[in-house]
Amino acid sequence: MGKTGLYSVLKIFLDCVCVCQSNGRVRAWAVKDDEEGHLIYRTGDVLQDRYEIVGTLGEGTFGKVVECIDHHRGGSRIALKIIKNVEKYKEAARLEINVLEKINQKDPENKNLCVQMLDWFDYHGHMCISFELLALSTFDFMKENHYLPYSISQVRHMAYQICLAVKFLHDNRLTHTDLKPENILFVSSDYTVTYNTEKKRDERCVLDTAVRLVDFGSATFDHEHHSTIVSTRHYRAPEVILELGWSQPCDVWSIGCILFEFYRGYTLFQTHDNREHLAMMERVHGPVPSRMIRKTRKQKYFYRGRLDWDESTSAGRYVRENCRPLRKYVMCETEEHHLFFDLLEGLLEFEPDRRLSLSAALRHPFFNPVRDPEHFSGARDISR
Repeated sequence: MGKTGLYSVLKIFLDCVCVCQSNGRVRAWAVKDDEEGHLIYRTGDVLQDRYEIVGTLGEGTFGKVVECIDHHRGGSRIALKIIKNVEKYKEAARLEINVLEKINQKDPENKNLCVQMLDWFDYHGHMCISFELLALSTFDFMKENHYLPYSISQVRHMAYQICLAVKFLHDNRLTHTDLKPENILFVSSDYTVTYNTEKKRDERCVLDTAVRLVDFGSATFDHEHHSTIVSTRHYRAPEVILELGWSQPCDVWSIGCILFEFYRGYTLFQTHDNREHLAMMERVHGPVPSRMIRKTRKQKYFYRGRLDWDESTSAGRYVRENCRPLRKYVMCETEEHHLFFDLLEGLLEFEPDRRLSLSAALRHPFFNPVRDPEHFSGARDISR
């Protein structure tokens, strides 16, 4: 074998082998992926001679998120998103990195509550992005808490922060397109426990409702191609279902659905079918506006200018039993609860051009008690 061939073999070997030093011992292993393209790793593995893996935080279609000790940042803990070694996910990661770099440029002091990217690199075909380490998502906290809803004061503080973060994106000509409780993370999910004697169970109350917005893998600039379908089903706006085109208002609709879920503990539109989804929307908000019906290419959902829906079927009964007009969901007849539903009605307006802007939402009287900077420093406890 000539020098060139020997060099190539040696380079391949070095590319495929990593060395980790732990407790004075050196061990080596081949970099391998599983059949789905996930990086195979173990606790204690070190990536880039810097990131020591502590454990897995979560997993998605894109790859996995692991907690690491960053030895270049004084041993601080960070979250590392390791993308599958699959081209479509790698390309999505490159787009996400582009968005995150723009966010860092526009908001270097991280005042707008979007998760902060610390670093990114390509690790043997896996795009990796490091972030500040956050706590449980607002969904996971609720799930672990028997789907107990958040209190109205907690909803208010989280809602204000979400509107602030997403407004920042909108001001920079971005649409998030995948807003949901799983993508809103607590900075700290520490909690107190009280025993509910009526339900005979422990219930948690989060101590600090400071949150961050995460997952910009589907975020889209105004000038970029807009996919026909965006958003996770339960948070999908009517203009997306009807393929009327979308922009920033589709995020506003998603926020309305999220805030309802925080308030009640369950999703507003529990369905997986477009026609049924539209029927639920009509049950909650009234008829689909005729202008939207006339414009949509999805005429199969309508008959003579109205939604083609039979309330006498099992699906019709399901919608009737599981959905009711929005104001019927009010849990308390105090002013703050009614102000909250007044805000929801603006966020969940059918027509996107009539939907409340986030600038207007932030000025809504529901937010009067939290419209000061102390709430974002964690200095004040505004939980229950």
